[in-house]
Amino acid sequence: MADLTRKSWLRRRVEDSVRRGFQRAYETVRVDPARFLLQLRAAYGLPVTTFHGAYTVELVTLDDIAAHIIHGAMKMAAAEGAGLGLGGIMTVVPDLSILAGITLRTVQKLSLLYGFEYNTDEETAELWIAAASAAGVDISRELLEKEVVNKFVPKVIQRIAAQASGEVVEKWSGRMIPIASSLIGAGLNYYFVRAWGQRAQAHFRQRHLQARNRMIADQAAIPGVEASTKLLP
Repeated sequence: MADLTRKSWLRRRVEDSVRRGFQRAYETVRVDPARFLLQLRAAYGLPVTTFHGAYTVELVTLDDIAAHIIHGAMKMAAAEGAGLGLGGIMTVVPDLSILAGITLRTVQKLSLLYGFEYNTDEETAELWIAAASAAGVDISRELLEKEVVNKFVPKVIQRIAAQASGEVVEKWSGRMIPIASSLIGAGLNYYFVRAWGQRAQAHFRQRHLQARNRMIADQAAIPGVEASTKLLP
């Protein structure tokens, strides 16, 4: 009974921490698209001048860069988890807030990499649908259509928090052990970001394929214009 009570308390604590962490990240954390584009060109030699140019880049190239982005975020999350993990359960709140920021920035970078900016309310909402997908939460398009973005995002964050708390509470209970909590925190953060990053990548990759195939089909429909490539599976 005591174990069940402790896990119930921990789940509520985790859910509240994730919710506040993502809310804070939503308000303060934002990848600068122009700066990130320069980084992509300098670090990976991506031959584009705008993010729309991603549709002219081979998909395998985008996938390789996405893997590097996710791996970099995993290492950062692991380092953060190892440091704050020394405090055991007492550092769960700040740890999850930082982890939420790392995760959201990773989702933003993947969004831009696959050609999706977030300059408008609709694009911002789509970004959060991707974040929900990364958390394993299915957000109904009907909900998006009924809500303005400043009401839509908090509802998505709440669903993400509820899902995340159920997903990690069993593993995070190991942070109760102070001596082992540093290694546990590093490992959990590492695999947490890996799982969310890979799910977010799959979401954006699928959307990218759909958009690219529409562009190819539209190009093929223009009289006298031959499509530059074939439809992708």
